Amino acid sequence: MSNTEFPDDELRHEQEFIDGLYARVDVLRGKAESSVADALAQGDKPMQARLERDILVAERSGLLAALNAVDGSLCFGRIDLADGTAHHIGRIGLREDDAERTPVLVDWRADVARPFYLATGHTPMGLRRRRHISTEGRTVTSLHDEILDLGDATRTGYEDHNGDAVLLAALNSARTGRMSDIVQTIQAEQDEIIRAPYRGVLVVEGGPGTGKTAVALHRAAYLLYEYRELLARRAVLIVGPNPAFLGYIGEVLPSLGETGVLLATVGELFPGVKATATDTPEAAAVKGRADMADVLAAVVRDRQALPDPVIAIEHDREVLMLDDGLVSVARERTRAAKLPHNAAREHFEGHILNTLTELYAERVGTDPYDGSSLLDASDITQIRDELAENPEVWSAIDQLWPRITPQRLVADFLAAPDGHLDDEDAAAVRRPVTRAWTVADVPLLDEAAELLGEDDRLARARADRERETQIAYAQGVLDVSYASRTYEFEDRNDEDSEVLSAHDIIDAERFAERQEEADHRSAAERAAADRTWAFGHIIVDEAQELSPMAWRLLMRRSPTRSMTLVGDPAQTAEAAGVGSWADILAPYVEDRWEHTRLGVNYRTPAEIMELAAAVVRAENPDFEPPSSVRSTGVRPWVRRADGDLPETVAKAVAELTPAEGRLAVIAPRELHRLLATRLDGVTAGAEPDLTRTVVLLDPRQAKGLEFDSVLVVEPGAYGTSDLYVALTRATQRLGVLYTHELPQALAAGITGE
Repeated sequence: MSNTEFPDDELRHEQEFIDGLYARVDVLRGKAESSVADALAQGDKPMQARLERDILVAERSGLLAALNAVDGSLCFGRIDLADGTAHHIGRIGLREDDAERTPVLVDWRADVARPFYLATGHTPMGLRRRRHISTEGRTVTSLHDEILDLGDATRTGYEDHNGDAVLLAALNSARTGRMSDIVQTIQAEQDEIIRAPYRGVLVVEGGPGTGKTAVALHRAAYLLYEYRELLARRAVLIVGPNPAFLGYIGEVLPSLGETGVLLATVGELFPGVKATATDTPEAAAVKGRADMADVLAAVVRDRQALPDPVIAIEHDREVLMLDDGLVSVARERTRAAKLPHNAAREHFEGHILNTLTELYAERVGTDPYDGSSLLDASDITQIRDELAENPEVWSAIDQLWPRITPQRLVADFLAAPDGHLDDEDAAAVRRPVTRAWTVADVPLLDEAAELLGEDDRLARARADRERETQIAYAQGVLDVSYASRTYEFEDRNDEDSEVLSAHDIIDAERFAERQEEADHRSAAERAAADRTWAFGHIIVDEAQELSPMAWRLLMRRSPTRSMTLVGDPAQTAEAAGVGSWADILAPYVEDRWEHTRLGVNYRTPAEIMELAAAVVRAENPDFEPPSSVRSTGVRPWVRRADGDLPETVAKAVAELTPAEGRLAVIAPRELHRLLATRLDGVTAGAEPDLTRTVVLLDPRQAKGLEFDSVLVVEPGAYGTSDLYVALTRATQRLGVLYTHELPQALAAGITGE
């Protein structure tokens, strides 16, 4: 048979398969909605409520989200096995109504799908052929076949002889301002990382464009698939460097059918606090140091005060004197319990009350002749109870061992850090109490919360009162039910009166429990509101940037140390960043962690990477960048901006803006206001709209993002790592404008004025 006999039939076959898939999906979507409508039409409210609850469960499980999110590319591949069977591969799995039958569509994470990513001509893994199916909406637009069994003479006319057409098409496609999944083009080295066991700490290192973030997100999707029961309860936390980055990656996991994930920056990991202010680099460095944990512990101890010199308490016409000796004994006994400050307060209260009771009993209950006690145990108990009702006693306790919130402790410390930090560090962090929180403050708040703990007695008492009220109400309902039944049967015979009532099968306490409102929040939603939540797995992007204090916060969220850390030490820019993986992990897991490196740059063309690598080599001659898989033939340009800088930037933007796709202008923060006034339609700010054609960013905001074209303004204002990041964001074209001195490493890249 000739190659030309098959193309139309092949395309028709795949289109019919895709049509059948979407017919099935439409049924799945419409079944729940139509059933609810039928129940509503029939007035069956209980049935309607049950169906609506089932829909809610389906939504939270991610199934409906997946069906909606992947509408345009539900199936992307097929593998033909040597035994004659074939499997279509997709973003989610779909089966016939009989769950035991072979899946209609195999989930990309299933073991049977793995040869789609790993098979080669040398190691075919039982495959004859691998097919990539490209679609627009529900329409099949192209097929790409790879022959893995060279002895198979069958040809379809869709053979892709270089095997990279689908990958290169994805890499060259216009950007949308949102990260796309790579489920259709996962490479072998990426697949190994994605499917690695979830236990332990895995470090994934890679330079710009190596797909670290995409691999981490697909790893999250894989772990949620493979360890569904565990991670559905505990949730997965993904930590990103800034809000713009989280917006950029926010659609990837829903498109893969996963919603049990919390995305957050470090500045969002203390419930009730969102960091909106910005620290100076010096302040961030001081706040991020590991010894800040000891500093805050000392601040807490200082709040456990001694009288200066005494506290006088009037009680029943007697004046009791609490001096530093008596209080010191109470304080040391309380500290010996090794409880957090607020939780330990109950012990301190008891010691102070006992001390005052002894003072008062000695004063009023001692025989003046022989010094013997005139009081028995009941008298002592009564004295203690009366002291416990004296407001002056509680005023003294509040002064000596106050209840403190983490916010108050950290705010007071930053307002007056002298005495706990040296003069230079104190000057760097000092600020007014009323100032907004910064990202570097959040680990301090978390550390303070650990040191302080909670005195939950009031909350427990309030809960007990609410519970008693609910039980009393439930008892009233049962009593009404019983009275109604008694009235109904009072004129009937004894046999009728033996019918069971609610009173006979349930008591008020259990009835109240059944009326309690269930918590329908997802695990991720509950985790976001609970500072003490232990996540099933944590993924940290740009992990090299986190401070030692931030790592203390994250390790508390991961007591099992199940983590994936992705980053690139060469891109470390934050003053408090640790940079070295060993330095980050040694305090928590010593050397018990795995390390792997991604060495292929899929994003940055070779021409741009050559210029970016020169910047790093100026400081580190041994630097080896990742190897680019593409060469566009378009070299980046570097120009002096003569005259009006905003006008020159506007002209360069017009030159670089792609017909389709996105352009980023990366400039120092102090120039943003000026440039924004001259760039039509530009978006900027802390959370810019990355779907707009032109976006204005600083280098830190650009971390992890990619654009078709990039214009870097005033490169001399950046440090080496920031400049390296800025230069490696483009997938197609790069331009650099400067007015001041040009970094020497860039001078060689000038191609024209």
